[in-house]
Amino acid sequence: MALVQGKWIKLDQKGTGPGARSSHAITLVGQKGYVFGGEFTPRVPLDNKLHVFDLKELTWSVIEGTGDVPPPRVGVTLVAVGQIIYVFGGRDYDHNELNELYSFDTSTNNWTLISSGDIGPPHRSYHSVTADDRHVYIFGGCGVAGRLNDLWAYDVVDKKWIQYPKPGDNLKGRGGPGLLVVEGKIWVVYGFSGEEADDVHTFDPAHGEWTQIETSGEKPTARSVFSTVAIGKYIVIYGGEVDPSDLGHMGAGKFAAEVYALDTETLVWKRWDDGLGSAHHPGPRGWCAFARGHWDGEVGLLVYGGNSPTNDRLGDIFFFTPYLEANGK
Repeated sequence: MALVQGKWIKLDQKGTGPGARSSHAITLVGQKGYVFGGEFTPRVPLDNKLHVFDLKELTWSVIEGTGDVPPPRVGVTLVAVGQIIYVFGGRDYDHNELNELYSFDTSTNNWTLISSGDIGPPHRSYHSVTADDRHVYIFGGCGVAGRLNDLWAYDVVDKKWIQYPKPGDNLKGRGGPGLLVVEGKIWVVYGFSGEEADDVHTFDPAHGEWTQIETSGEKPTARSVFSTVAIGKYIVIYGGEVDPSDLGHMGAGKFAAEVYALDTETLVWKRWDDGLGSAHHPGPRGWCAFARGHWDGEVGLLVYGGNSPTNDRLGDIFFFTPYLEANGK
């Protein structure tokens, strides 16, 4: 089956939401999207509220969590394993890189500080996260002394950190890469390593081996801080920064607007016909919050907010559904 087209839908929002922001994160538990962190003014964290978007009712609410509530931060990651959400790293008001791992239990609304300091990965922001049924994976980001290329996993069953072998020099330290789990392997896609990168790498946890992957087809241009999810054997990427600003995180670079998919079996990229230019298309943007989820019975990519080519933060929400050729959709 070949992925040939997809559809964007702009979701309505009811109630008072978190508003426009970038460098924030979202993850889905069931039909609820949990949002944490972000900025409206560059490098200034907005709040430490946990905002919740109900995808059925399209309504916003705020959870008053108990326990070890994390302070505000930007460049943070958020991922769920079952009913538990994990928050890692980011950057605080004083521009310090952080390395605390927190959990949030969506059944009790309780926060727990799991690790910090010398335990677990070094401090970082603008890193990437993904998860499987047992592990939370952390890769790369902006560290205290430069960009990182290390891969870690937190085992949610044994409650301990695992540090994997470092890759070779061909996988440079980077911020804003794609990080995904596909059929038991960890994929690192693109990112910013001093310049926008277009390389693809995999790590096999069973054998402890890194491999650089050669891809073909309608290959996307080099980029970072894009939105990405794994759907079956496909890695889906949308948007991202393709030409960085001379002002770094203080300014907007040039952003892409297209959707591409990488078939992880054939290693062929394909650009989707996704209605670019339509009223429901999110247009060019990067630094978004994004997650894999379900809406209207379909699996796809949820994108919330981000930064625009005019350096204005965005507050809209879109859902992208990829259609399979075999479905005749």
